[in-house]
Amino acid sequence: MNIYSSTMFTRRQLLQTAGQGFGALAFHSLASAETAHRSQVVVPKAKRVVQLFMGGAASHVDLFDYKPALIKHHGEDADFGEKVEAFQNGLGPWKKPVWDFKPYGKSGRMLSEAVAPLGACADDMAFVHNMVGKTGVHSQGTLLQATGFNLPGFPGVGCWVSYGLGSLSDNLPTFVVLPDHRGFASNGPKNWDSAFLPSQHAGTIIYPGAETPIADLFPHKSGRYISAKSDREGFALLEQLNRKHMAAHPEDSRLESRIQSYELAAKMQLAAPEALDISKESAAMKAMYGIQEHRKVWPTEINPEEEADYMGRKCLTARRLLERGVRFVQIWSGNDNGFPRRNWDSHEDVERDHGPLAWGMAKAVSALILDLKQRGLLDDTIILWTTEFGRMPSTQGGKGRDHNPYVFTNWLCGGGIQGGVTAGESDPWGYKPLDRANPTTCYDIHATMMHLLGIDHTQLTVRHNGIDRRLTDVHGQVIRGLVA
Repeated sequence: MNIYSSTMFTRRQLLQTAGQGFGALAFHSLASAETAHRSQVVVPKAKRVVQLFMGGAASHVDLFDYKPALIKHHGEDADFGEKVEAFQNGLGPWKKPVWDFKPYGKSGRMLSEAVAPLGACADDMAFVHNMVGKTGVHSQGTLLQATGFNLPGFPGVGCWVSYGLGSLSDNLPTFVVLPDHRGFASNGPKNWDSAFLPSQHAGTIIYPGAETPIADLFPHKSGRYISAKSDREGFALLEQLNRKHMAAHPEDSRLESRIQSYELAAKMQLAAPEALDISKESAAMKAMYGIQEHRKVWPTEINPEEEADYMGRKCLTARRLLERGVRFVQIWSGNDNGFPRRNWDSHEDVERDHGPLAWGMAKAVSALILDLKQRGLLDDTIILWTTEFGRMPSTQGGKGRDHNPYVFTNWLCGGGIQGGVTAGESDPWGYKPLDRANPTTCYDIHATMMHLLGIDHTQLTVRHNGIDRRLTDVHGQVIRGLVA
């Protein structure tokens, strides 16, 4: 059966016809809450996605969106031409970019010195400088980019991809989340929760390099009495009890998800340790990603090499997961609210906060792009860089910048993306879109991503509380200028 035909299927019909083991037996009795539809309209150009999320709101005007007007008028009173609602006290004078910009690649892409390592990939990257959000509040802005809604209770974008396309691996999760080692971004797991989708589509949290990268995958070290045999027998008993309960409650889809999670956990006990073991990578490969062979005791001040090491471990792990069949990897950067600040929320000092984070991110991500490219994986892997909103072109306290939900930057590459282009500009100040009547939203980004994965975003729907819900709500247009 060709699942990429133009015929419309319910997910239940697809699973029954495909005969996917126990899942096919269970889905015939699901309640009407799950009535997803999928319609294939194009041959997919991508199979996988890496979403890079800069938690705290990265400054577009200091990293990617070059604004000569800010340099020319630096220090002058900021005249926005309208009343501006600032999140804090961020309407000081115009503030020029903290770092100089220069052109890279044949496309002449202007990039900040803070992200100079990405210059090697400039011709592969496509920029969207007219992104707009709905709010200047971190929690809502983060949810909007991560789930398509600025309220909790909706599936993460990786959950929708998992739900619509299924797994490429029998032994690893479909959707993996690599959080910042310092903590979660706003909303925490709500950003990758499956909500009303079956729970097996939620993101699986992995901490590369940690003593326990995946929680509860193996018995706790205190449980020395647990043998491999008793572990297997425990899973078998749980499966038996769950099947008995399911026979009495055939309408409850949560049980099948639980059974699937146990089955996957058993397989991951063998597959995950190998996939996460970066010691098998060459010294040259680890150096390319910015990984320190022997981890140093870092100084208390923010260190660019430290950020590259942490981000590099996540990016190298992402590549290893992608080539082993993980379909969606979400990588988070900058989620600490201590001082000196180690997230992107640079109210006090952009140079202090953004500098190490930006350089470390750029070092690791450029390595990921180049590594995927040389392995032939970039052609069918979408990389999406985003943040919850941007930062104002005016100063806050002289060295910082306030929140700017009115315009910010996303960039994409790989997986059918046309490199070296810009689809949407901001105004000369980087304050709002140049064409205010036609901004770009996360719905458009998500619609484009789904299109490249071979899914019509308007057709992947789930009936929930009487509404046909989808990732893009009732919005979203494919950004044709991004598609190669």
